Amino acid sequence: MGSTIHIIGAGLAGSEAALRLAALGHDVTLVERRPRDDEPVHKTGLCAELVCSNSLKSLKSETAAGMLKEELRVLGSELFESALEHRVEAGGALAVDRVAFAQDITDRVNANERIKLVHANVDQIQSDGSLAEDGNVVAPAADAIVVATGPLTSDGLAQWIADATGSDSLAFYDAAAPIVMADSIDRNIAFSQNRYSSEEVGDYLNLPMNKDEYEHFIDELLDAERVISKDFESKELFQACQPVEEIARKGRDALRFGTMKPVGLEDPRTGKRPWAVVQLRAEDAWGNSYNLVGFQTNLKFPEQQRVFRMIPGLENATFARYGVMHRNTFVNAPCVLDARLAMRCLDEGHVPVFMAGQITGTEGYCEAIRSGLHAAFGVHALMAGFDIPVPPAETAFGSLLAYATSNQTTGYQPKHVNFGDFPPLPQHIKNKSQRYAAYAKRAEEALSAYAANLAAVGIVEPDADR
Repeated sequence: MGSTIHIIGAGLAGSEAALRLAALGHDVTLVERRPRDDEPVHKTGLCAELVCSNSLKSLKSETAAGMLKEELRVLGSELFESALEHRVEAGGALAVDRVAFAQDITDRVNANERIKLVHANVDQIQSDGSLAEDGNVVAPAADAIVVATGPLTSDGLAQWIADATGSDSLAFYDAAAPIVMADSIDRNIAFSQNRYSSEEVGDYLNLPMNKDEYEHFIDELLDAERVISKDFESKELFQACQPVEEIARKGRDALRFGTMKPVGLEDPRTGKRPWAVVQLRAEDAWGNSYNLVGFQTNLKFPEQQRVFRMIPGLENATFARYGVMHRNTFVNAPCVLDARLAMRCLDEGHVPVFMAGQITGTEGYCEAIRSGLHAAFGVHALMAGFDIPVPPAETAFGSLLAYATSNQTTGYQPKHVNFGDFPPLPQHIKNKSQRYAAYAKRAEEALSAYAANLAAVGIVEPDADR
């Protein structure tokens, strides 16, 4: 029954969709413009390359992020499986060795006989499903298309999407944090400790500041030169990934009560809680480099070196990567996509086009992986001639999907999964921990029923743990 499916973009969503569709018996052409075309953020031509943080967020079952990971496990996500195999220590979070992870996914794609990896910059999707670049066909006719081009969708394809959807604007800006080499961190200042932990060794390195050091740092951060003009409005920045300098503009203590909060930490040199703390998280399994947690930035590279070397312990820091600002393209999903993540507004006779990942406005690594799975489910169901079960709104991804595709959603902006989008509980629970536990229990039951429905039509394997 296998069909021919083209997937544009070999990021997290596209790679997951390709692997699942191939497993379901379809022939997949996976088209990726890297490494042939340079980009300001990606460094390699590998599939599923992580470009911001290397953290996939919390594993705790009573968080929205943890609940999403349970969905990936139950539904048999290959990328989640790989992430667990290439995990690096990060407390209660799932962080990965980004190079090993991306190489593993690339190897899986290349080893799959049903997947053909093609390097081209698609700027046109024809009505018969063929893909073109500068008028030249790079992939022949197909039965369905999945667009998973992420935040760096090329100008040509973005224009095709705009023409097809009638969207006026598809772009906002996102920021990535710097990475420093481990051997350039002053270990006489940095201390290893997790928040509220009595253990002597933690998963994070902490760089403490006293009040004077913090105030001076804020002064220099606010005065530093940025890549974009100073009248750039913060409302255009995705709230969950704002540059550190933009957060500082909200108030002198904004960072000290956010990214640089010192609560739950004790400087072993003083035996006291610092005034502020910069946390570093390992970027690889060997701890050769560290990410400045929460320090996404748009400062010019020389300014990043100057200002961030003011942080105690980073005076001689060697930067493996500077922070960058990049364009992020997404569609107005409530108007453009249905609950399958299929485009609603194509001309009659056009092959179906699905979308997955950040192009849909579902932010976050695991959200992208899960949307890739969902798009794959939708494509397979369409090819097989049955209706795909929709994930219940009580589940993590189901709540995000409902927000992203509901015609009741106005002023659409990208989001991660969060409890704010979950349907209310039958009875309000005042205690937050108990309330989140109730959300998790309800989601577990809804997920079990949903997965059973998918298993009944052969899309997923029955879960032995269910």
